Amino acid sequence: IQTNWDSGEPELYYLRLPKDIKDYQVILMDATVATGAAAMMAIRVLLDHDVPEENINLVSLLMAESGVHTIAYAFPQVKIVTTAVDPEINDKFHVLPGIGNFGDRYFGTEPKTAERQVSQLSLNEGK
Repeated sequence: IQTNWDSGEPELYYLRLPKDIKDYQVILMDATVATGAAAMMAIRVLLDHDVPEENINLVSLLMAESGVHTIAYAFPQVKIVTTAVDPEINDKFHVLPGIGNFGDRYFGTEPKTAERQVSQLSLNEGK
């Protein structure tokens, strides 16, 4: 699952789960959780594959307070583990003060600055 830079929405790009995943304790890892949208999509995928909600553990380096509340409200039996909760997110849905876009930098999926500027221009022009 990766956030689409143009829409800001999470998208499922690849899925491969063990056949008997419903019998596992699942550790779902996300470096930073801002709104919780990508984590909620991942949790929904696991639930759709018969993983009991109480068997899902969301582990994150850093979470925004709003993301914690959103996930906890939607999935009250999912266990949430994080090292820190930051108070807010900005207009680009990044955690503030945050640590930057850790996941994209680590996995090399952050678009180049020029690509982001073109995407932003297209968004501003309504294309």
